[in-house]
Amino acid sequence: MPDDQTTIADLRAKVEAFVAERDWAQFHSPKNLSMAIAIEAAELMEHFQWLTTEESESLIGEEAARGQVVDELADVFIYCLSLANVLNVDLSEAVVRKLDHNARKYPADEYRGRF
Repeated sequence: MPDDQTTIADLRAKVEAFVAERDWAQFHSPKNLSMAIAIEAAELMEHFQWLTTEESESLIGEEAARGQVVDELADVFIYCLSLANVLNVDLSEAVVRKLDHNARKYPADEYRGRF
């Protein structure tokens, strides 16, 4: 299921089916899912802790390390999709709305190349 052939709705449905098959919905409160996102994000960050920018970029060139990072990124995204399912949030609309907000807050001609 490559990105260019998969919708967010497809992924949400797969996550929802996975959760349902295991009867995990009972544990998927917004509190628990938001905590799970933070925990998985910390596990993702752990791979890069104490590395320089250059070291972090070269780490991704190592097959084993890249696989671990990709797995942690997937865990974060899966929990985000689970939270969207629980909260009944349309992620596409939320992302577009937030990008529009950020475009007004950080105009490209004013913020290009700086943070």
